[in-house]
Amino acid sequence: MVLGSGLMGAGLACHFANVGLEVLMLDILPPDLPESRAKDPAARNAVAQRGLDNALKSKPASLYDQDFAQRISIGNLEDDLPKIADSDWILEVVIERLDIKQQLFEKVEKYRKPGTLITSNTSGIPIGMMAEGRSEDFKRHFCGTHFFNPPRYLRLLEIIPTPNTDPAVIDFFMDFGSRYLGKQTVLCKDTPAFIANRIGLFSMGNTFQLAGELGLRIEEIDRLTGPALARPKTGTFRLVDLVGLDTAVHVITDVKTNCPQDKDIQALVLPTYLHFLVDHKFLGNKSGQGFYKKTDQKDEKGKSIIHVLNLESLEYEPSQRVKLPSLDLAKQIDDPRQRIKALFKAEDKGGEFVRRSLLALFAYVSNCIPEISDELSRIDDAIRSGFAWDFGPFEYWDIIGVKEGLEMATALGLTIAPWVGHMLEKGHTSFYKREKGQQLYYDIPGGKYLPVSSMSGFIILDNYRDQTPVHKTSEAILHDIGDGVLCLEFNSKMNAIGEGILTGVMDSIRIAEEGKWKGLVIGNNAPNFTVGANLMMVAMMAYQQEYEELNMAINQFQQTIMRCRYSAIPVVAATQGYVFGGGCEMVMHCDASVCAAESYIGLVEVGSGVIPGGGGTKEFALRLSDSFFEGDVQIPSLVERFRTIATAQVATSAYEAYKYGYLQHQKDEVEVNTPHNIARAKEKVLDLSNHYTQPIQRDDIQVLGRAGLGPLYVAANELLLGKFATEHDILIAKKVAFVLCGGDLTLPQRVSEQYLLDLEREAFLSLCGEPKSLERMQHILQTGKPLRN
Repeated sequence: MVLGSGLMGAGLACHFANVGLEVLMLDILPPDLPESRAKDPAARNAVAQRGLDNALKSKPASLYDQDFAQRISIGNLEDDLPKIADSDWILEVVIERLDIKQQLFEKVEKYRKPGTLITSNTSGIPIGMMAEGRSEDFKRHFCGTHFFNPPRYLRLLEIIPTPNTDPAVIDFFMDFGSRYLGKQTVLCKDTPAFIANRIGLFSMGNTFQLAGELGLRIEEIDRLTGPALARPKTGTFRLVDLVGLDTAVHVITDVKTNCPQDKDIQALVLPTYLHFLVDHKFLGNKSGQGFYKKTDQKDEKGKSIIHVLNLESLEYEPSQRVKLPSLDLAKQIDDPRQRIKALFKAEDKGGEFVRRSLLALFAYVSNCIPEISDELSRIDDAIRSGFAWDFGPFEYWDIIGVKEGLEMATALGLTIAPWVGHMLEKGHTSFYKREKGQQLYYDIPGGKYLPVSSMSGFIILDNYRDQTPVHKTSEAILHDIGDGVLCLEFNSKMNAIGEGILTGVMDSIRIAEEGKWKGLVIGNNAPNFTVGANLMMVAMMAYQQEYEELNMAINQFQQTIMRCRYSAIPVVAATQGYVFGGGCEMVMHCDASVCAAESYIGLVEVGSGVIPGGGGTKEFALRLSDSFFEGDVQIPSLVERFRTIATAQVATSAYEAYKYGYLQHQKDEVEVNTPHNIARAKEKVLDLSNHYTQPIQRDDIQVLGRAGLGPLYVAANELLLGKFATEHDILIAKKVAFVLCGGDLTLPQRVSEQYLLDLEREAFLSLCGEPKSLERMQHILQTGKPLRN
């Protein structure tokens, strides 16, 4: 049961529904409930209904699949509180006021059955204070469960016990949160703002001060604190606009009040520009303007012109292009660790900002131990998963160098905790190291390295860097991940599939077949499994009209994808992030896949002016054939498959991918905890290897020929007449239809996979000769966005 239906409460209700839980969400009666509707259940539940409706309309989506909303029921705190007796877990998500929470818990205890778990999602109110006056059983089963917003996307779940909490309750939430909710669970102490917000607020406040001291503009700060430092695109000021300036000020003020002994927090001064914005109700996205202001004006490309607050004049002015030598240098460095080092050493004011902000962060987190955490790895876990940084504070410090960071911070007058110096004196030069496939962290009390407990059960390929790869190509590395299982990791830019990856796949399968290997996982820990085929390579061949070479390249792609299915060992894909084009085709042809719930899967080739040419169109024809049954009308199923490819539908979660036909329930699984996908895929390989038999290529695929082409061509022309598609869209769509129907056959008949692959390749090649297709390729390569021409 979720008590509260605001942004966070409704988001949590949706995420619980995502993982299969039945949820009852309650909120207050509407304050303006008319007497004439006082007994109307719909009117009495209007607050909770509004919260749920907002969550269902939110972008990005709160649910993996809109059908999951059926698992959520609503009610109100007056009529439905007795239903608490039927709940296994009661989660409070109401306004951040101690008195209101205490009053609610008093009511809850009247109906709660003994042993029922009860938690609060507070972001900073002391957990122990909320349980004051409650029964012994209530206190034993009560703790803090602090999720981050939006709950579906941010992985952090802080678990905060009180001295009275039963340790078994904490163990349960640490495991349940990870295994079933897909979260990075972090055990916290009941200290102000816990871990992530405490560190995050210091970092934000320090950034505000440095911006003024160094005379940096908002745009410059956001570029410096975004992807350049391996952090989200929002940077600092856009993030505050997103969160709400009033919220940021409230939380900073609360933390300062509750941390009187924290000299670094007390030293933070809210800048004049922040007071100016809050006083004028310029609160960020929710008020229409904050640090950024979207105007009604349009630029030459039709995009809204954005104005930015000048931090000195406190006036809005057009956003300026950022020109910092440090950022120009950073653009040229793909490796994030090397990029961070380069920024840290840069001599311009951008470099000075990065140095001072990171060194201050190093000093602060060193002194937060043991107050907020006994283990440094928990701090890094919280910051990475709560704010979507690629590195936590101590990981940044390892990148810079512990000794160098200590010396530079000391030279700036910053105080580093004594334990860091003691660590160095013992000959330990880093906070983390890797041994035998495990990541270890420096345990301060013991003065030695211990396994990072949060990584238990995960396969992180960085942990295998110290062992010699089984095989390596220019774009892929083959790892031995134990128990006779191999893992092929892509390492091209954006993991785009080029010759190096195709060779890597073929070599890996051959090595597994010829050796005593049980099978192969194809997976990586990058943000994206793969963006698909290397479009630059295809475009260059097409522009130069090297059609023989292009034909050979497409054939190589097709045969590589087919090897994923027709080999002597099981091949299992482990995906996350973008699984586009050729990546989707690879997944569809593997024996099985373990897809992170946050896998965005689709055959997107139409946007590039071609059709899926690596077996994707063929595979849709095959799966369509397998779905036919005696008496089946067939055409509606054909139209559905056709529409998916012709409109380049992308599933916004792995669960949605089942609906589009990219995944199949009988062979593909979903993993809600993204870093666990490779380990799950390894388990799948071992399971399949017990009685694995090499499959035989199919020659029994029923295609409809002209009986299917007619309806599809008519449907395509209706799109054209309705101006829902361009003439080139229709040309591509008809090529898709031609392959799906097996070509211009007079009657339905059965064909082989190779027959369909040949049709697919021919259609792909013909479109590569179309000027408008070449325009689409060029546009995507230049802008990253599809062109409708």
